[in-house]
Amino acid sequence: MNTFVTALALILIVSVIVTLALVIRRPGLLDRIIGIGVIGTKTTVLLAYIGVLFERPGAFVDIALTYALLNFVVSLTVARYFTWPEAMK
Repeated sequence: MNTFVTALALILIVSVIVTLALVIRRPGLLDRIIGIGVIGTKTTVLLAYIGVLFERPGAFVDIALTYALLNFVVSLTVARYFTWPEAMK
C-alpha cells in the first residue's frame, strides 16, 4: 500500500512541476490564474497522500482542507481583482 501511495505522490509531484512550467510559459493572465488554481488542487491531494504515508490521515486531511479553502478564496480574489474593470462596465 505504501509503495502505491508513494508512486501516486511522485506522479502528482511531476504533474505539479509540469503544470508550473506551463503556467510560466503561458502568455495570458487568466490562464496563469487557472494554472495556479490547478497546482493548489494537486497540492491538496498531495497533502492527503502524505497523510496516508505517515499513517496520520486525520491531521493531514485537516491541513489539506484548510489549504484547499485558502486556495479557493485566493483564486476568487485574484480573479476578481484582475477582472474588476470588466465587471464595472
